[in-house]
Amino acid sequence: MELVYWSIIILLFIVAFVGLVYPIVPSVLFILAGFLLYGVFFNFQPFRWYFWLIQGLFIVLLFVADFIANMIGIKKYGGSKAGIWGSTIGIIVGPFVIPFLGILIGPFIGAIGAELIFNKRNITDSIKIGFGSVIGFVSSVITKTIIQILMIVYFFILVL
Repeated sequence: MELVYWSIIILLFIVAFVGLVYPIVPSVLFILAGFLLYGVFFNFQPFRWYFWLIQGLFIVLLFVADFIANMIGIKKYGGSKAGIWGSTIGIIVGPFVIPFLGILIGPFIGAIGAELIFNKRNITDSIKIGFGSVIGFVSSVITKTIIQILMIVYFFILVL
């Protein structure tokens, strides 16, 4: 039965990494569910208050990294709040419209569209801003991957 429990926990961690590519999947909730299920299946003893404090800080870092990376990517190329919102909408909608590539094309098109419509920018500037949104998204995914790996490694250090 222990093998089934570990399989469920590891599956939850894997789904959390899927959430990096499909933002509609709440990665943090799957990681936390893995932690909680470990406690239910085995015991909560390894999870002292400092475990939850450190994991909470990692969660805050995940959200901050996501927001800041996208914002910096767009702002560096001259984008505005409209570009940030367009990119965010594109990140959410893109994967459903164009599976896999939509995660890159969505924020690109979203930022371009928002800058063209709301800020009346020319197409060249809008494309640069769209490119910045993709750079921001990719750097966000890399950063969040590292943070999630740290969260899970810390978990395994305590429980194994």
